[in-house]
Amino acid sequence: MKSLKSVSGLLLILTLLSGCGMFGDTEDSPTAEGQGSGGEYGATTSGYGDGSSISGTETQGYGGEQASLGGSFDDPQSPLSKRTIYFNYDSSQVQDAFIPVLSAHAQYLLAHPQQRVTLEGHADERGSREYNIALGEQRAKAVARMLEAEGVSPGQLEIVSYGEEKPAAYEHDEAAWQLNRRVELVYQINR
Repeated sequence: MKSLKSVSGLLLILTLLSGCGMFGDTEDSPTAEGQGSGGEYGATTSGYGDGSSISGTETQGYGGEQASLGGSFDDPQSPLSKRTIYFNYDSSQVQDAFIPVLSAHAQYLLAHPQQRVTLEGHADERGSREYNIALGEQRAKAVARMLEAEGVSPGQLEIVSYGEEKPAAYEHDEAAWQLNRRVELVYQINR
């Protein structure tokens, strides 16, 4: 009897959470062409697993702060509107499809030397916690190296690894894992 109540309660919670959009839509996986859950490169989800949405002008910051970036960040055709870089399984190599995106961000950062960006590295749930933290860091460092190679000052970049701790998708399948293997470029608010 207790287990039936537990299962019923769990199903009710899951139904409520999925109705709130917490789990996100992972029907499509991200591709080089930019199609995937949440739009191009998943750029419309905050990546914090809270179901919140970010328009092209807003970027999630620490503590839920929003940074208004405007301009090309609003244009879905602009590479600046894409602030999530996806990776292959067990890899920290930036895919060729994301090089133009990172190049556009580098040009923006060069034109705005006061602007800072946090490179948040993530991994899927497979592997140990320690391994995934290290992999997330390697991914963020790979993005940083590409930006620095284009002339961005290391002082504009901060590297953080969350490993598997902040998934973009909570399912336990390849579609979700593809969304969780990522680096998010989180622009900081300039005050």
